[in-house]
Amino acid sequence: MRVVIQRVSEASVKVDGLIVGEIQKGFMLLIGIDENDEKKDADWLVQKILNLRIFGDENDKLNLSIQDISGEILCISQFTLIADYKKGNRPSFIKAAKPEKAVPLFDYFKEQIAKSGLKTASGIFGADMKVSLINDGPVTILMDSITKN
Repeated sequence: MRVVIQRVSEASVKVDGLIVGEIQKGFMLLIGIDENDEKKDADWLVQKILNLRIFGDENDKLNLSIQDISGEILCISQFTLIADYKKGNRPSFIKAAKPEKAVPLFDYFKEQIAKSGLKTASGIFGADMKVSLINDGPVTILMDSITKN
C-alpha cells in the first residue's frame, strides 16, 4: 500500500457536485492498494500514520501526532499511486488491486483509522472525485508498506 499523507488545515471531497467527506485540521490521505497488499500492510500504515509526529508543539517543533492534536482524517482511494511508469510514457496500472480486493482492504484501512476515535471521513471508492485541500506547511509525506521490513 502506498499512502500520500498531506497535513491540511481543511480538506473535502465531492462526488457529482455534493460533498461526501470533509475535515478540518488533520490529514488528507491518498491511498493506493497493490495487488499483493494484505491487512498487515494496512495495520502497519495505520500505526505509522496515527503516530507520525508532524504537528507543531508549543515551540513549533514537529513533535505532535494527529492523536495528540485530536485531528481529523480524510481517506481517498487512489489506484493511480500504484502506477508503473518505468517503461514508455503511458503509466500502467496493472499492479493496482482489482476492486474485489481493493474495496474490502480500503474499508478495513478506514475502520482501523476510525478505531483511533478521530473523526474520519472518506470519498467513494471508484467514483470520479473532486478533492479540495489546503496543505498546511506544506507538509507531504509518502509511505509505502513495502518499506516496513
